[in-house]
Amino acid sequence: MLIRPPQMGAYEFVVVASLRAHQLMAGSVARVPSIGQKATMTAQREVRDGLVAREGAPGVPGTATTDELAAAGLGDAARAGTPTS
Repeated sequence: MLIRPPQMGAYEFVVVASLRAHQLMAGSVARVPSIGQKATMTAQREVRDGLVAREGAPGVPGTATTDELAAAGLGDAARAGTPTS
């Protein structure tokens, strides 16, 4: 069992991890080592480690818009598997 980030509610954690798991099953590249793990567990680890951001409103802690990700040098984040709200 993984402990979710304290700044993220349980529902948000489940939704973001679920969206990321779907992306992993569709062929997205994992951002953490995932040898022998199911996509759901890999997705939860990615969300827990802060490697997957939920796209959200500007200025909301723990979220980032596509423009903010691009400005941070993560322009390919949406293409590489960042779940959207």
